[in-house]
Amino acid sequence: MPYLLRSASLANYVEVARSVGLNPYQQLSDVGLGRHVLLNTEIRIPVEAVSGLLEASARVSGHTDFGLRMAESRQLSDLGPLAIALLEEPTLRKAVDALARYLRLHNEALAIRIEESDNLLMIRTGLISGFPGMLRQSIELVVGVIYRTLHCFLGRMAGASLTPFQVCFTHAAPANAATHTRLFGMPVSFGQEFDGIVYRISDLEVPLKSHDPAMAQQVRQYLDTMLAKTNNSMADNVRRLVSTLLSQGDCSIDRVAQELSIDRRTIHRKLKRSGESYSMIVNAVRIELATRYIDNCERRLSEVAALLGFSSLSTFSRWFSRQFGCSVSEWRARQARATRGRTGFALGGREAFPVRRAAMSASHYAESV
Repeated sequence: MPYLLRSASLANYVEVARSVGLNPYQQLSDVGLGRHVLLNTEIRIPVEAVSGLLEASARVSGHTDFGLRMAESRQLSDLGPLAIALLEEPTLRKAVDALARYLRLHNEALAIRIEESDNLLMIRTGLISGFPGMLRQSIELVVGVIYRTLHCFLGRMAGASLTPFQVCFTHAAPANAATHTRLFGMPVSFGQEFDGIVYRISDLEVPLKSHDPAMAQQVRQYLDTMLAKTNNSMADNVRRLVSTLLSQGDCSIDRVAQELSIDRRTIHRKLKRSGESYSMIVNAVRIELATRYIDNCERRLSEVAALLGFSSLSTFSRWFSRQFGCSVSEWRARQARATRGRTGFALGGREAFPVRRAAMSASHYAESV
C-alpha cells in the first residue's frame, strides 16, 4: 500500500507555484491530483504524488528552493489536531517529543528521531517513500515545517527567540542559498550525514503558557488512539528506524528490537507473516537512500558507503553493481544524459532505467547486516 499524507501538506502550494510562474492546476494534473485536494485539508493523498509534484515544480520553474518557499508561510493550524497537542505541552522541549511522536499522523512516510548529546538535541528526519529518487524538495519542506512549527510557538511569547545550533541537509548546496538563510536565520550546512535541525537543549527549556495538564492528557489520549488505528505494520516501523539508524553505523536487528521494546524473534515472525524480512527492508531502504546520496556528486563514495551502513567502500561498490547493474560513475553518467535529454515528467526529477531495475530487484536480493 502507498504511504499517504494529509492534503494540508499542500497548503499555499497554489500561491508559491504562481509566484514562480507556474500553472498550479496543470502541475497537479501532471501527477494525477485533482483540484479537490486543495479544498479539504483532511483528504489523504499519496506521498509519491506530492513528492513528484514538488520536484517537478522546482525543475520546471527553475527554483530549487521551491519546498522551502512553501515552508516559509506554514502555520501551526496546518498541522490540524497535532497543533493542539503541541500547544498543551509544558515546555518547548516536550513539544519536540510530541512532534516526533505524532507527526506521522500528518504524513505516514515521515521518520523522525530525537537524539541528545552534550547539551545538543538533534532532530533527524527521513522519508520512507518506498521508491528511489531524489526527494530534495520534500526533505527541505519537512525540515522547514519543523523549524516553522517550533518558532510559531515562540511567536506567541513576547521577547522569546530561538536560533538553531545547526541546520543540516544531506544534499549538495544550491547555487544560491538565500532562501535557506532567510528562513532559518543562519547559514545552512549541506552535504551532511543527516537531514534535520540541531538545537541547544538549554534553549528548548522554554515554558509554554498555553499548557493545561488536564487538556494535555485528553489530547494525548485522543492522538494515541489515532496512532493505534493507523495501519502501520511491523515493516513500516522497522523501515522508519532503519532509515535513521543506517548512517550511525548501528542498524542491527538487535538495535531495532531494542528501540521497539520487543525481541528480535518477534520482529522476524511478524515480518515473515507479511512476506518480508529484516534484510530485505534494509536493502530496500539502502536503494532509496543510495540514489539520493550519490546524486550529490560532491560527496565522496566512502562517505556514501558509511551513510548506508557498509563497512568499506569495496563492499558498497559490489552491492551497488548488483543492485543497479552498473558502477556509480556509470549511473551518474546515465543520469546526466537522461536529465539533458528528458522532455517529459519524471518522479523525483530522475528517470534513468537503472533505478527502476534496482527497485524491482530489492525483493530478490538482500545483503545481510
